Parts: sequence; C-alpha cells; structure tokens
Amino acid sequence: MRVLVTGGAGYIGSHTCLELLEAGYEVFTLDNLDNGHIAAIERVQHITGCELGFAQLDIRDEKKLKKVFADFKPEAVMHFAGLKSVSQSVAEPLLYYDVNVGSTISLLKAMSYAECNNIVFSSSATVYGLPKYLPYDESHPTCPVNPYGRTKLFAEEIINDWVIAQNPRIGTVLRYFNPVGAHFSGQIGEEPCGIPNNLMPFIAQVAVGRQDYLKIFGNNFDTLDGTGSRDYIHVVDLAKAHIKALESQFRLKPFQILNIGRGKGITVMELIEAFEKASGVSIKYKFVNSREGDLPAFWANTSLAEKELNWSPRFDINQMCKDTWYWQSNNINGY
Repeated sequence: MRVLVTGGAGYIGSHTCLELLEAGYEVFTLDNLDNGHIAAIERVQHITGCELGFAQLDIRDEKKLKKVFADFKPEAVMHFAGLKSVSQSVAEPLLYYDVNVGSTISLLKAMSYAECNNIVFSSSATVYGLPKYLPYDESHPTCPVNPYGRTKLFAEEIINDWVIAQNPRIGTVLRYFNPVGAHFSGQIGEEPCGIPNNLMPFIAQVAVGRQDYLKIFGNNFDTLDGTGSRDYIHVVDLAKAHIKALESQFRLKPFQILNIGRGKGITVMELIEAFEKASGVSIKYKFVNSREGDLPAFWANTSLAEKELNWSPRFDINQMCKDTWYWQSNNINGY
C-alpha cells in the first residue's frame, strides 16, 4: 500500500514513517521543515534501508499538492503536519487557524480530487478541555481551552463532514496524550525548534547542559507529590498505533475517534526521578507558580483503542526515559 505522510520530518511523523517502511509500506512524505528536520528523513532511510520519498512542501499549496497526489497515487494519508505550541497559539491564533485548519482543508481537497478516500489524523487530548470526569474517554465533552486545541477539534469536524459527504471515505482520528521517548537506535528523536515547550525534551536538554534548570509549575496540586500528573506514551507505541489504525480502518466506523495513551498518570517528579535513574544525571529544577489553566492531572481511557485496534502500549516510563536519554546524549545539539 502507498501511504502519503504529511509532516514526516517531525517528531511523531518521522517515527511513523520508520514503522511504516519496516512494515512493508511504500511511503512518501511532505514537510515544509518549519518544525521538521531533513536529517530525520535521511536517518529513517539509513535505519530501515528503505527509500522514503520526500518533498519540501507546504500542503496549503494546492497546486503542488495535487501534483504529488497525481505522481505518487497514495491509497491512504496520515496527516501530522501542523503547529503544536499551546502558548504560541494563544499569542498567534490566526496563524494556527491558517496552518492547522487551512492545511487540513487543502489536503482533503487534494484527496477528493485524487479519489484517495482514507485518512488517519493526528489529533490531541487538548480537544477535551477541563475534565468533567477522569479518565477521559472518547465520549467526554469537547471544549478546548486554547486555540491549538480548537484547531484540532475543528479539523476533526471537517474530516467528519468530508467522510459523511461521500462513500466510501474513511477517517480515523487518534487523540493522543503526551508522546515522549525516541527510537531505540538513538538516531531519531524529539528535537524542538527553540526552547522546548514540553516537559521531557526540556529535562533531556537540562541533562546535557543545553538548559540550566527545569521550571516546575506548581507543587501543591492534589496529586501524589503535589506536581502535575500527565499520561505519557512512548512515541514508538504511538507510531505503531497509527499503523494499526490504518490496518483496521475497514472494520471501524467510517469516522472513528480513538484515545491513544497508557491510561495512567505520571507526575513531574516521578518523571524526573525516572530520567535521573536512566541517565545517571541529576536534574536541576526550581518550583515556580502554577500557570493559569494548568490541570492537576489527566489521563486516558484507552480501552476502545485496545479493543478496536488490537493494540496496547508496550513501553513504560523507564523505557521512555532510557530511550530519550540515548537519543539526547548521542545528539547533544539535536540533528
């Protein structure tokens, strides 16, 4: 099967391209390299020994996108391309609507033109907003509290409408929680552009001396140790879930939403302790005031994904930290 991957030079996209190639798929990826790295494409090819087709392209360029579809003739699409910083989305909401929503519309237009009817979409648990109950399941009300989350929810709804408009279209939405870790080879991993927005890469950069210390936002939450608790999933488990979703599409609902996580929370301090154990490095940190809107804890109910995809996460937080450290210590300055 030929699979077109948008955002394949990014963190999750590159790991998914690798897993697709190793599973025998023919893969072509598009990335404008705003958040991605051409070295990730090269390293995926080196690890797998397989060709990974690539074009540097903004998928909002409908003319060029149609040509890719005409040349590659994909049978399915995995859509990772987009911006993902919550804080940046608050400061620049129009940019996020233009990129995240606009690119999805452009992609679906190209798919319609090429009669490519299957899409797996990279969504986020941010669509849920403040918890009415925990763990979040797929029936939980959606009320995102920032523009990033709203762009993901709007994209989901657009895909749903696209699926409904014409048979036999299929759209599978994976709402995932906090991807961390790296490929076991240590050759590809998470390398944010600029200062990391997410906890794990920040910890890793403190460990190798790229950041002086970690700010922990709040230590008086109603959690095990007072620090915020989140659901972390290994990026390789996440990548494999995308392949399972692709393989399962024809027996799922035409439009299916699935949570992807480990189904348990890990606090900031637990994550630091696990990383220190994996790396042998002491992580410097300081407690600062919690941020407005920060939730004490949230985690996923993943039972539907486990049932429908015959998938379950394999790797625990210790393996996530071990693989992150192997990546970062071998790539101190990233790609």
